[in-house]
Amino acid sequence: MSEKARDWVETSVDLLRMEFGDAALFGEVLTPGDLLAGWSPRSDLGDVEQLLQRVCARMDAPHASIDLRLTDDGADPGLGGTVPLSSRWSGEAGHYRREGDRFVVAVSRGELRTPMSLTATLAHEVGHVRLLGENRISPDQYDQEQLTDLATVVLGLGVFSANAAFDYHQDSTGWRTQRLGYLGEQLFGYALAYVAHCRGEHAPAWAAHLDTNPRTYMKQGLRYLRARDS
Repeated sequence: MSEKARDWVETSVDLLRMEFGDAALFGEVLTPGDLLAGWSPRSDLGDVEQLLQRVCARMDAPHASIDLRLTDDGADPGLGGTVPLSSRWSGEAGHYRREGDRFVVAVSRGELRTPMSLTATLAHEVGHVRLLGENRISPDQYDQEQLTDLATVVLGLGVFSANAAFDYHQDSTGWRTQRLGYLGEQLFGYALAYVAHCRGEHAPAWAAHLDTNPRTYMKQGLRYLRARDS
């Protein structure tokens, strides 16, 4: 990883820490056991709503002001480019827009089959609520999507975002790969390392819930940070 990339991660995490406060940074790091216990292929909109509520609780977002929608895979739920403060996440997984004092978050119905990605998608869109919806950054900011991914790490959902950054799985049509987010596994790994370092955690228990690649990148980042500060 380049020095420029590490500098961006550290500077951005510090910025988000100032925006959201130490309570956000030092709060609980959620894991699949916290959010996805009991999830099944028969889960429906009501289950997604409950998941969104728990994501909002950790990210300190106004769940009561968010309207959740499910869309058919690849469908446009009316969140086109003419809508102010509109964004699309890679793979058409999620959408966000603001309507007056309401926030619309839409996720693809197909995401219900992959709850890790679903949770990461919800966290990313709730990150938009916290950053764009609360006017903390401009929608024209060049790195606003990357900052939104990073906000999920600072606000306790980084395990899901890192694990969903690359997924290789088998379904009824064969093996598939899927990429979500704007940071990738290596940057997510370093971001998690820097957050853990700021929290004074040298071997956090929650790291065991990371997939192999992001966990490896996180360990490398922690070794680098310890060596640099020694």
